[in-house]
Amino acid sequence: MPRADERDYERLATLARRRRAELGLALNDVNAKAGGLSNRTWQRVEKGLPIRETNYVKVDGLMKWAPGSCLKVLDGGDPVTVEDVAGAPSVQKSPLPQDVIDKNALDTVQLALIATAKGTPAEEIRAMSERVVQDLRERGLI
Repeated sequence: MPRADERDYERLATLARRRRAELGLALNDVNAKAGGLSNRTWQRVEKGLPIRETNYVKVDGLMKWAPGSCLKVLDGGDPVTVEDVAGAPSVQKSPLPQDVIDKNALDTVQLALIATAKGTPAEEIRAMSERVVQDLRERGLI
């Protein structure tokens, strides 16, 4: 993987601006917050400036790109749209009902949080777990 100073932030900015226009999204607080970002962070991407590594997956979600697409662009690759992933022959839908998938994902996230977030109240773990499952569902991953 290239060093941070070798990444192509300007290319990501160009592709993100183009994709936002294709999707008809305004660069505003409402859309940024819907994707879990601040408007400032989204603006940084479109200005060709780096952001926290963990925020790129949120930009992927806003752009309806598959997770990891922003990082792939920064490293010289091309983004993959969610539509491309959904139509790909190698993508397999689970035969399990959605509620069973959601329950298993929720249980898995909760166990991971319990193991790593010692001292976090159960209600907060439950809320975080539900948010993760909701985000995964919105991104078409479960």
